[in-house]
Amino acid sequence: MHDTTVLLIELGAVILGLGLVGRFAGRIGLSPIPLYLLGGLAFGHGGLFPLTASEEFIEVGAEIGVILLLLLLGLEYSASELVTSLKTQYPSGLVDFALNAVPGAVAALLLGWGPVAAVALAGVTWISSSGVIAKVLTDLGRLGNKETPVILGVLVIEDLSMALYLPLLTALVAGLGLAGTSVAMVIAVGTVGIVLLVALRFGRHISRAVSSDTPEMLLLVVLGLALLIAGIASKLQVSAAVGAFLVGIALSGETAENARSLLSPLRDLFAAVFFVFFGLNTAPSQIPPVLVPALVLALITAVTKVITGWYAAGRAGVGSRGRLRAGGALVARGEFSIVIAGLAAGTDPRITPLATAYVMILVIFGPLTARWTEPVVRRTKGLIDARKARREAAAEESGSTPLPVEAETVSGPAGGSGHGG
Repeated sequence: MHDTTVLLIELGAVILGLGLVGRFAGRIGLSPIPLYLLGGLAFGHGGLFPLTASEEFIEVGAEIGVILLLLLLGLEYSASELVTSLKTQYPSGLVDFALNAVPGAVAALLLGWGPVAAVALAGVTWISSSGVIAKVLTDLGRLGNKETPVILGVLVIEDLSMALYLPLLTALVAGLGLAGTSVAMVIAVGTVGIVLLVALRFGRHISRAVSSDTPEMLLLVVLGLALLIAGIASKLQVSAAVGAFLVGIALSGETAENARSLLSPLRDLFAAVFFVFFGLNTAPSQIPPVLVPALVLALITAVTKVITGWYAAGRAGVGSRGRLRAGGALVARGEFSIVIAGLAAGTDPRITPLATAYVMILVIFGPLTARWTEPVVRRTKGLIDARKARREAAAEESGSTPLPVEAETVSGPAGGSGHGG
């Protein structure tokens, strides 16, 4: 009875605290993710108020949080949208992977963490945060901009790539060896292919079978199905998160919309618990030793994401200003980076604190780059052009040849503005 009482008190305090910090984050225009991570650090081992009775309960809640995150992500896309994005955006996806996964892998190898940790850290630095970016685009009123479909296309490619990457990482962390990893990848590729094919051909029938006029019944069926498939996927070494994602893809139309509206509050609650649990597993004393590598990695991969957005938007014919906005919007990392780091926590104890610091930096920095990358580059270019004009004018007055000037362009040829890109 005493343990139950302590459990209720601890859970009540944690959930109330999450609500308060989430409200505070909303008022200052910040994603609540870094505050949730800080809360986990405060409640974890070595923190200010370590939890005792509720840690196991929070661990289960964190697993549900990951499943709901991926389920809702899958519900955002139809199978036809995924196939279209694959056909049109795969070059941008390849550039995105090369520019953003490689720095993480190289950093892990330079730090002496081994090949499995390199694969894990590559994923941490590769995947942008769909949730944070979608909110930032909404807040900035850019959903109608010409570059926005490009941003969403890159995110779709990343999210679908996770259906293959997570099983690979799961197999490597489990030490299955080359044969076991190959089997896991074959299962993952086959499962994704089958689900996309079934969703394309029979998606309406599946959605009709799951649909219900009673919200309660729809909630129970979709949630139960997601948990069941996630459990089976985990048993097959495919990753529970991928199983939930595929369930979301299989549903479409009105059923998917209704399920999203019913499950979104649950997703927000358990996702917050997930971020807290990740913080619980990180001792605050582990953060300072990895802070410098995390900051260097964050700066490098912020630049590479801007380059990714510039390239992807350029392929779509977007002007230079829109290309800069696309790059700045892609900088934020978040939920997927934490999921990946959580899977790989056993490979090297330093991955978790590094990922925590890295995500906290970029989830704060990302909304700022989304807002300021384009105007800062434009202003810098204007200053350089003005400096060049002054030198040329001075040279004409003195009758001498103007001195050489630094690079005249920062962002490439000017083009498009406002909602036109």
